[in-house]
Amino acid sequence: MQASAEGAAGSGGGSGGRAHAEAAQRTATDKREKVPSGATGHYLLGLIYRYTGRMEAAAEQFVQALTLDPLLWAAYEELCMLGVAEDANECFSEATALRLQKEHTSTSSLEKSNFVNENRFLSSNVSASLSDIIPKQIKQLHANTTAEVSGYPHVRTTALHVQNGAPSNLSQFDTPSPTISQTSCIAPPPLFRNTHAYQNTTGANAPSKPKVNAANLTLRRKYLDEAGLKKVSGRLFNQSSDSVPRRSARLSRDTTINSNSNIAMFGGNGADQLSGNRYHVVDEMWTDNVAATSSSASIVDGKFSEQDKAERVLSQDSKLAIGIRELLALLRTLGEGYRLSCSFKCQEALEVYRKLPEPQFNTGWVLCQVGKAYFELVNYLEADHFFELAHRLSPCTLEGMDIYSTVLYHLNEEMRLSYLAQELVSIDRLSPQAWCAVGNCFALRKDHETALKNFQRAVQLDSRVAYAHTLCGHEYSALEDYENSIKLYRCALQVDERHYNAWYGLGVVYLRQEKFEFAEHHFRRAFLINPCSSVLMCYLGMALHALKRSGDALEMMDKAIFADKKNPLPKYQKALILLGLQKYPEALDELERLKEIAPHESSMYALMGKIYKQINVLDKAVFCFGIALDLKPPAADVAIIKSAMEKVHLPDELMDDDDL
Repeated sequence: MQASAEGAAGSGGGSGGRAHAEAAQRTATDKREKVPSGATGHYLLGLIYRYTGRMEAAAEQFVQALTLDPLLWAAYEELCMLGVAEDANECFSEATALRLQKEHTSTSSLEKSNFVNENRFLSSNVSASLSDIIPKQIKQLHANTTAEVSGYPHVRTTALHVQNGAPSNLSQFDTPSPTISQTSCIAPPPLFRNTHAYQNTTGANAPSKPKVNAANLTLRRKYLDEAGLKKVSGRLFNQSSDSVPRRSARLSRDTTINSNSNIAMFGGNGADQLSGNRYHVVDEMWTDNVAATSSSASIVDGKFSEQDKAERVLSQDSKLAIGIRELLALLRTLGEGYRLSCSFKCQEALEVYRKLPEPQFNTGWVLCQVGKAYFELVNYLEADHFFELAHRLSPCTLEGMDIYSTVLYHLNEEMRLSYLAQELVSIDRLSPQAWCAVGNCFALRKDHETALKNFQRAVQLDSRVAYAHTLCGHEYSALEDYENSIKLYRCALQVDERHYNAWYGLGVVYLRQEKFEFAEHHFRRAFLINPCSSVLMCYLGMALHALKRSGDALEMMDKAIFADKKNPLPKYQKALILLGLQKYPEALDELERLKEIAPHESSMYALMGKIYKQINVLDKAVFCFGIALDLKPPAADVAIIKSAMEKVHLPDELMDDDDL
């Protein structure tokens, strides 16, 4: 007991290490286990890993899914969103095309062999079952359909002459062949097709019933049953041309047999026996004609069947190879464009999308991707154009419509944004994109509380939409509720760590709170995700300037200006940095270049007035302050501009630090 207690204590002391080891062992075991459903199973497992925050394991599963099925486009999309996708030219290469062609060829040949084996198995089973059933059915049919004619027991009507399961309209007479002793003194009666007519003509003068030997009658019936079975089974199963003798040979053989039997049994009078079996002969002639036709057709086709089959196989293989290459070429273009878009190399992505054929380019998905690329490039007019085309082409597609609503928000298109929101809600009230559009509509009207409610509704509908969390954070930031704003931005990052908008939002909040180190960290994280964004470069430069790192700030502003020459913000911020460094001529030159881009910007003229005040060009300073007031600046800036304008003639020592 003491030893067991000590063991239990020891196990309790090292339970943490063993639990970790067991968890690691279970993980390794899970990896070794075969995932069911092949590529689809790996893809679904990757989604589970991604939703639970295990991005490396998710990427591994998506790679496995693509390895098993290179045409699983959804797996490549997920890898692009995770930022770990390989080049599309490598993923959808010519080697992949050859592999797919070989797999399809092997699969088709296997299916053909299985089909042939199944057909053989079924035909053998059917033949065995019918061979057991048909003799019984035919004997019963012969017994049921063979009836004695009144007055002539040896004249019986049979129903063996049946084709395709339908009874013949003509009754057939089959006369059993009596022995020589029975026919020595009795002539065979005449045969009539209509039994009732014969009865009417004979009346009471019909001959009496002769005595028939029972043993001979049994043998005759057995012979008839076997003959009927052969004919019925011949109709049920199509015999090959090799097993069926030619028509002329069968006719000559049957004629010889019938004539010999008639001469031997009836003393040369065989006309009645031949006429009694003539419907059998007609049936055989019809069957032989079909057999002869099929055999001749098979002989003619046999000369070219192998060649035609080879040509068909070659044509199918060539069509398959061409189809696979064309499909992979299309996937290469689409995949490379999507990979570049997810890497935020939007200009390169646009160049790739332009290589698509016109029918492929003018699809809703491609046009939406082009619109997103222009949105990331801050080219809202072009983004609006392509989003509108995509929405017209596919009005019920909701993917990307939240970004489209943000484009209309930046363009101040209130009426169009309101119409889009109503249209999306009418299409699907339970889609987060619809409520994001409604929220942007209220945000454009400066109704931030109502906008926040609509964005929260989008989050409730689908908590995995990171952009909805980010929009909620923007509204909290506009309401100066920075605590909740930070929470929502972090929720967005839990959903998608590469959602740079949330990193940017956190940086803006910390910048307003004057936590410049935190702001610089978050702006840099956003910049590492989207290194081509001029806006992110500009805000990172602003944080560096607040940290008194003016050299790094100027370098970042130059990068931002080079990335987007039409963006006025980095030019204005660069002029501010130059003003802080007391480089007034350079600052004025930068503002003059800014005037060409944004001639109606009031803050630009206010900054120019301040610089002219610093270099004692007072008339130009007053002139610039007056233009700034005429351009109707925000209410908070009006008081600052008026105060600076009133203090133009005062020395700098008497001016407040808050003036501009």
